[in-house]
Amino acid sequence: MYYRFGKAFHFISVLFFVFAFLYIYASLPDLVSYQLNEDGVGIKIMTKSSFFYTGIILFLVLNVLLIAPGKLIENQSTANLKRLFPTGDVFRDYMLTWIYSFVGIINVSLCILGIFVLSINNQNEMATSEFTFFFYLVPIFFVVWILGLFWILIQKFKSIKKQP
Repeated sequence: MYYRFGKAFHFISVLFFVFAFLYIYASLPDLVSYQLNEDGVGIKIMTKSSFFYTGIILFLVLNVLLIAPGKLIENQSTANLKRLFPTGDVFRDYMLTWIYSFVGIINVSLCILGIFVLSINNQNEMATSEFTFFFYLVPIFFVVWILGLFWILIQKFKSIKKQP
């Protein structure tokens, strides 16, 4: 039941990424800097099209690779997964929720990364310091979600131990 909320969050994060990435792409100059020196001059530069294709490929690869385990669990693809996460098991629901929401968090993090690149390239319109709160959110999200995974796995192992 709860995994549907995770799926909805994943879907919304995909839409958010697509719209944000297209906006970011349209706002970037022809040469995109992604690292600055102390004077604010771009050290590492790529073309706008390279940035676009790199971002889309990274997004697609991460989404496909990280959603695959969730789909395997959801579809009960192997006998081991059927035994470990049977249909109706509360931990199956928790794990699916965690997987889908984690991929959603990664999508949101990619949007924040895109905003950072945009702020580097448009210093006159938006300062990087305006978004520092969002930049600190990325590691906080990852730590919280990884701790959530460990909690789910510990609870699952405890329930397996209790079974005769």
